[in-house]
This record gives sequence, structure tokens and C-alpha cells, in this order.
Amino acid sequence: MDTTSRLPAFYIPHGGGPCFFMEPMPGFPPTLWDGMATFLRGIPALVGTRPRAVLVISAHWEYPVATVLNAENYALLYDYYGFPEHTYHLTYPASGSPEVGARVQTLLSTTGFDTAQEQRRGLDHGVFIPFKLIYPEADIPIVQLSLLDDLDPARHLALGHALAPLRDEGVLIVGSGLSYHNLREFFVPNAATDQASVQFDTWLGQAISAQPSERERLLTAWEHAPAARSCHPRSEHLLPLMVVAGAADQDAGSIVYREAVMGKMVSAYQFGSARI
Repeated sequence: MDTTSRLPAFYIPHGGGPCFFMEPMPGFPPTLWDGMATFLRGIPALVGTRPRAVLVISAHWEYPVATVLNAENYALLYDYYGFPEHTYHLTYPASGSPEVGARVQTLLSTTGFDTAQEQRRGLDHGVFIPFKLIYPEADIPIVQLSLLDDLDPARHLALGHALAPLRDEGVLIVGSGLSYHNLREFFVPNAATDQASVQFDTWLGQAISAQPSERERLLTAWEHAPAARSCHPRSEHLLPLMVVAGAADQDAGSIVYREAVMGKMVSAYQFGSARI
């Protein structure tokens, strides 16, 4: 197979609510989200070419079966609370791709997954917030795929394996979550939880950089990692990484962003190289 035309795949952080489009809350550093925003704006350069569509797996949508959201004109789902009024009027007029949506369902169905379609649910903030920075013109079709609500890491890796052929078909696969997601602790200065985030982030970076078979073994058993449940009391913000790691197939993984945000270490990962 000619891998020079294969697109890389990414696991990205999407920040907190509409964080990139508002001033930080009083008491927080004014540059709190600047580093993450700069990374997100730089993703097109890491991709290396213009994809024909993007498939996004967001932490903010779970369903009993693998469900494809694909609409001609998307509404937006402002699924965040207590933010400034203007953040509930943000726009991102992306369209879907019937062809890619159908292809996703075919790939999943032929590998044993039950699937469903959805058209009315809007794009959640795990999609439109980061993509307003990544592709601000909203001129690349987006298809969204739900997580499975059993939150089983092995099944999400298997989802990714089924979707891997899309990378050779001009589709950019992006998992959108947060590599540290304990909201009770995120913005609370605490040396113990800050260090826990470093321990887990270090382990996660090592797991991503491992050989593919070892990478999958480690990710399947992520709960046994140092400080795993301290950093992820619930795993929905980590599972998009499992899908992307599965879609990586035999491609290497690497850290492309790492930053302490309010003392908590947050990272992003790329699988495969930029398209030539």
C-alpha cells in the first residue's frame, strides 16, 4: 500500500467550554488558553494537505451503538453552562459529507459494529470550538461519530481499526477530548494533583510512543497507569484517543503538544506523518 498519501490522525484537547473565544474568568491568567489555541491553529500545517473531509470523535457524545452524525447544514449544540452570552451565538457553518458518512457506516458494519445515523443533533463543543481554530472557514466537510456508551477501551480501539482505511481516502480522523479531565481538580492549585497529572501524562506519552502492539496493550489497560483515575474519574475524554490509536494501525505515535494548564499537564498526539 502506498502510505505517502495516508493522512495522519490526531488526538487533540478542546479546552474548557468556549474558552478560546472569551476572556479567562477573573482570577485566571489572561494567557491561560493561548498555547493550546496556537497548537490547534497549527494543525493544518501538521496535516500537510487539505483533507476532503474530517471525521471527529468527540468526548461529548455517547450512544449505545456507533452513530454517525451527518447533516447538510449543522446546528450547533452549545453544551456548556455559565459562560458569557456571546459564546451561545458562536457560529460554525460546516456541512457534512453523505459519501463519507456512508463509508464510515459500511466500514463499521462490515467489522461487526451495529451502527445508526443521526441528522438532527448539532455539532457539540468538542467539535465546533476547536475546529473554529483549526479550519476557521468551515469549508471542509465534517462527519461526527459517537463514542460507545459502554466506555470499553478495547472496543474503541477496534472502532479505530475499522476506520483506518479512511486515512488513505483523504479523510482526516481527529479524536477530541482532554488528556487530563478531572474537573473538580483542574483549576484548584494542589501540588499532589498537579504531580498526579505529570505522572499520568508521562505514562501516556510513553504508551503512545511504544510499538503499535504494545501501545494497544497499554491503552487497553490504561486504568492501571499511575494516577489514572485521579486524572480521569470517568474515561469519556480519553476514549477518543483509543479510536485514533486504533486508526493509526502500524503508524508511530508522537507528542505534538504538551503544556501545563493551571498546573495540570495536557498533551496532544499525532499518528503517522504529514502527507507528501
